[in-house]
Amino acid sequence: MRILLVEDELDLQSILVKRLRTAHYSVDACANGLDALDYIHMTTYDVIVLDIMIPGIDGLQVLQKIRSENNKTPVLLLTAKDSIEDRVKGLDIGADDYLVKPFAFDELLARLRVLIRRQAGSTSNVLQIDNLVVDCNAHKVKRGDKTIELSNKEFAILEYMIRNQDVVLTRDTIEQHVWNYDYEGGSNIIDVYIRYLRKKIDTESETKLIHTVRGAGYVLRVQS
Repeated sequence: MRILLVEDELDLQSILVKRLRTAHYSVDACANGLDALDYIHMTTYDVIVLDIMIPGIDGLQVLQKIRSENNKTPVLLLTAKDSIEDRVKGLDIGADDYLVKPFAFDELLARLRVLIRRQAGSTSNVLQIDNLVVDCNAHKVKRGDKTIELSNKEFAILEYMIRNQDVVLTRDTIEQHVWNYDYEGGSNIIDVYIRYLRKKIDTESETKLIHTVRGAGYVLRVQS
């Protein structure tokens, strides 16, 4: 599960990122509203944890912007403010939950689990490009009528790529997503797994979906 954390208190951000990764979440983090919008426009997240009082444009403006774009990603607001007015305003413009600082980390985890379960219940989580179908809940992959068996790492890479289809992903970005920064393997580890995926997904199909962008990384798309 992938989370975007938007928090401008860098010490708190660092602690939360470390503990969320220990809890087996993939985490991107930034400290201002403009960067948050860039992340949201480039990547699909399961939950956005969004501090209200951030530089540039504040958290409520970020929330208002993404809801106006019909982005339905669950949003958990964080704030040091404990007023009814702030809670009501955040919830009225589309927040899914609200947590007041200081908070217990276990409570944050519990609220994240609720939001993720709620989201999983409202969407099929079945993703498709061309005739490749990836069922993220059941961990099943089909290309046409053929079921494709993938390892856990292969599936994680493919899920990340299909959630970001048409976006060029660097090797570092893929590695950080799949291994949550805990893996310190050789620089060609992603190349190896991409080779495995190509063999399983593209070899028997006329339309190739996994493409190398020289000097940049890899992209999943239907080449025109």
